[in-house]
Amino acid sequence: MEDKPVHPYERMIGAIALLLNDGEFAATGTLSPIPAAGCLLAQHTHAPHLAPMIYGDPANRISEGLHEFFGFAQRGGIDVFFLSGIQIDQRGSINLSVIGDYGKPKLRLPGGAGSAMLYSLSRRTILFTMTHTKKLFVPKVDFVNATASDGDVRTPWRRGGLSHVVTPLGVMKFDREKQRLALDYVFAGGTVAQVVDNTGFDLDVAGRKVPVVDPLDGESLKVLRGPVLDRLRTIYPLVCRMVWG
Repeated sequence: MEDKPVHPYERMIGAIALLLNDGEFAATGTLSPIPAAGCLLAQHTHAPHLAPMIYGDPANRISEGLHEFFGFAQRGGIDVFFLSGIQIDQRGSINLSVIGDYGKPKLRLPGGAGSAMLYSLSRRTILFTMTHTKKLFVPKVDFVNATASDGDVRTPWRRGGLSHVVTPLGVMKFDREKQRLALDYVFAGGTVAQVVDNTGFDLDVAGRKVPVVDPLDGESLKVLRGPVLDRLRTIYPLVCRMVWG
């Protein structure tokens, strides 16, 4: 395991961990193995007082299911939440409902569930994707399930907004002044051109040097493949088998 090449998902986990601060309450929803691992890695390294709530963790059952979870969010208890989408646009809006025209879609999906509420009520939202393509990162989503910010008029229930987007190629940061995403850094082994070629909107890279970063040092990788993976196997056994064997 120690000699196994670093998987892109492992770099994503390392990047997410670095975005989390000690003492924060970070929550993950369903089907979120990468953010869950990022929370656990942060807790085992630089953020021992991070409080992760991983939905689906058999060791941390929520007694009233989603009602309890959403109630906690409404009371302002979530510092960081993680969301994804089948489409993400340059304004940080996400689509979880349809591809194409809503009345006659090419693909219809289950929908946004509570994503709009959690995007507004969490103090920070980090988006994550398991792939990085132009079909996913589009200039404008076909359907808006949740937004990164309120624009010119702030709603009273909006506590925070989009912080970053983490993908297998690198990390984007949400520019609050420009209200758009910009490339923050590229993962080791990749290039800025690779990210630009696989993104359907401008990443604001012209005239600036975008760094190449490895978010996992040797010690963090050891922790990830040790105690973090041991815990993650109890929550996401199939994903762990796929990535780590």
